[in-house]
Amino acid sequence: MFKLGLIVNPLAGLGGPLGMKGSDGLDLSEVPSGDLGRSTARALRCLARIASSQSGQLTVYGFAGEMSAQAASGDESDRVGLTFVSVGNAADRSKTTPADTQGAALTLLNHGVDLLLFVGGDGTARDIYSAVGTQVPCLGVPAGVKMHSGVYAVSPESAADIVLALMAGGLVELSEQEVRDIDEDAFRAGSVRSKYFGELLVPSIGGFLQHVKSGGREQEELVLADITDHIIESMDPNTLYIIGPGSTTAAVMAQLGLANTLLGFDAIASSALQGGDLNAEQLATLIAGHSGPIKAIITAIGGQGHILGRGNQQLTPALIRAIGRENFIVIATKTKITALEGRPLLVDSNDPVLDIEWQGYIQVVTGYRDVVMYRVSASGE
Repeated sequence: MFKLGLIVNPLAGLGGPLGMKGSDGLDLSEVPSGDLGRSTARALRCLARIASSQSGQLTVYGFAGEMSAQAASGDESDRVGLTFVSVGNAADRSKTTPADTQGAALTLLNHGVDLLLFVGGDGTARDIYSAVGTQVPCLGVPAGVKMHSGVYAVSPESAADIVLALMAGGLVELSEQEVRDIDEDAFRAGSVRSKYFGELLVPSIGGFLQHVKSGGREQEELVLADITDHIIESMDPNTLYIIGPGSTTAAVMAQLGLANTLLGFDAIASSALQGGDLNAEQLATLIAGHSGPIKAIITAIGGQGHILGRGNQQLTPALIRAIGRENFIVIATKTKITALEGRPLLVDSNDPVLDIEWQGYIQVVTGYRDVVMYRVSASGE
């Protein structure tokens, strides 16, 4: 089940027809009644496209009223009727504020949504960024007056296509995109002052990167080098890294100049080997004795897609829980992911409850600063 968080800014875009160049500080009494609901209408366009192509595999989470439910819940005849779960309310449902947007974003983050879809403009993007940063993938549906940020799809329908591609197991890349906004008072006075505020983690549909050669095939050695560079560059000397089996993970060890157990687990910290060919008991002892963060680097089995429970049973359910799903780094080439033909990555830890907890979407490192989102399943469906 795909968990889609939805935030609609009911005020987005209302200042445009009034020549205000934005909607900050908007007086609703000045807005013609026919213009109200503009952002909800754009949310409906996106959700209707999603609803027409998905078959009960998606649940929308959001605040009651205009901030989400009005577009998604199906309470009225012109709504799209997706399954909707209300997780809160705006403080004043007659006029939402930036604090409401920030509160909704934090609430949706805590509910574990796979993607936070928001409808608004640059001000909305700023509010989302200030609340969640890059902790959860976010995608904007354009509805505002000012659209300087790089976090929006080109249309509501394009946003829907990205969501559908995620659900279908397509190659959806994740990258950090800029959140920018302008000083509206200065802009109304004739001066454009665009300011960088931060970045959101944004999904986009794309093909392979520039190093992909003819025929759409990756060059294995180049791709492994890219993945390795990404992993090593992001390593923290205080973190204990548990390196799982496989040729993809072996490339990381080779780049570090460390001995590697191709079909077993090794552990490193501060770029030094802490243990080789470790069994479950040895891993547990090492993890218990480490005072800093712990991360596990694993890969998918080619053709099958298993990331847990095949060839890495040294990671017992107790160890998987001790490390935490959020501390697993999955690495794989795009060729390996594409070969799954939309089938999910699989978990079979010998603990059905744990396997269900792992279901959803996970980030997969596929190159240098190149990450895709991909579905994880316990059943293969």
